[in-house]
Amino acid sequence: MQEILVLYYSHRGSVRALAEQLAAGIHQVPGAVARVRTVPRVSTVCEAVEDEIPADGPPYVEIQDLEQCAGLALGSPTRFGNMAAPMKYFLDGLTGAWVNGALEGKPACVFTASASQHGGQESTLLSMMIPLFHHGMLLLGLPYSEPALGRTRSGGTPYGVSHVSGPDGQGVLTEDEIELAQAQGRRLAQTALKQVAAR
Repeated sequence: MQEILVLYYSHRGSVRALAEQLAAGIHQVPGAVARVRTVPRVSTVCEAVEDEIPADGPPYVEIQDLEQCAGLALGSPTRFGNMAAPMKYFLDGLTGAWVNGALEGKPACVFTASASQHGGQESTLLSMMIPLFHHGMLLLGLPYSEPALGRTRSGGTPYGVSHVSGPDGQGVLTEDEIELAQAQGRRLAQTALKQVAAR
């Protein structure tokens, strides 16, 4: 079984809900399994640290998760058109993985959520792609051959799946968002398996 890392940060649950659907799509591909991980919050108080084990949800990511994965799905909420600080902080600490080429040649995709329809989803997705390009990853989007991408009135972009949570931050995905997240997970897993077979 090839493990696909689904790595995300979620503040109010929307990105976590997308991560769960991406993982469901990965599990639909024979020979692939999702390894779901998260990153800790970043404190404004320099002395404060998060507990070593999250109160709920998946464990925190470790470097071995990146080294061992056959592919990566990276998710973060939108913060003024950019990824959230906890995800950026984690990515900024991956110099060792960059030097060692731990992610080079592996397929990756990105996903996000915002409170409003025009909350900067696409620029956030692009901001998450940039460090992955520097690691030599192969970036996948969502093609318009996915019917839900053309009909959605909620989240979804060709850069990656997305969700519009509304001002109350509800993590309830629409049917189109679920369909697109699972399709993106399947596409990532299928591409990762092809890459592994070609090595």
